[in-house]
Amino acid sequence: MLRLDNLSKRYGDYLVFQGLTHRFTPGCVALCEEDSTGKSTLLNLIAGAITPDSGDVWIDGHSLTHAPQQAKARLAYVPDNCLVFPTQTGRGLLEQVAAEKNVALDEATLELAYDLGLEPHLDKRFEQMSTGTRRKVFVTAAALGDPAVVIADGPSNGFDARGRAVLAELFKAWGKDRVVLFASHDGELVEGCGAEVVDVAALR
Repeated sequence: MLRLDNLSKRYGDYLVFQGLTHRFTPGCVALCEEDSTGKSTLLNLIAGAITPDSGDVWIDGHSLTHAPQQAKARLAYVPDNCLVFPTQTGRGLLEQVAAEKNVALDEATLELAYDLGLEPHLDKRFEQMSTGTRRKVFVTAAALGDPAVVIADGPSNGFDARGRAVLAELFKAWGKDRVVLFASHDGELVEGCGAEVVDVAALR
């Protein structure tokens, strides 16, 4: 479902990855090692937020380099920075993602939003929300369109106990038939969703 094919990325003199090749099958995978090891860079490469110096990412059989639209249609992404559009409302983001995925903003997605405690916040602008609330909106948006791969950078940051419990069950359910790859230091989330813990350095 997710394949990294000879990925390389360098920032100036700092080599982050060289020739990184790996295949992920359905399940939850947590990148939990120390900071500055390339976790966010890897997730951004997979999400298409940054471009590799060489190599490719394959998402559900689609090349991110040669067929980016098809690849991204099979991907959901919860970024580290959830304040990209400060004046957009939570509901506006959900409607935008639904339109991009060519699906309806259905009752199941709204029910997830309410389970995460978003009901009183969906019509607020992102600049009016807390960090955790913003992430909850992006997690809800990740449920739209039945993606094959879910990428999340610090998905539980700022969550309350209720939100973390819902997120763990959500990731666990998603991991049955899709790849859920996330970076987190939240041991409860990792344990709750039964994630395999992977060292980024071991992938190189």
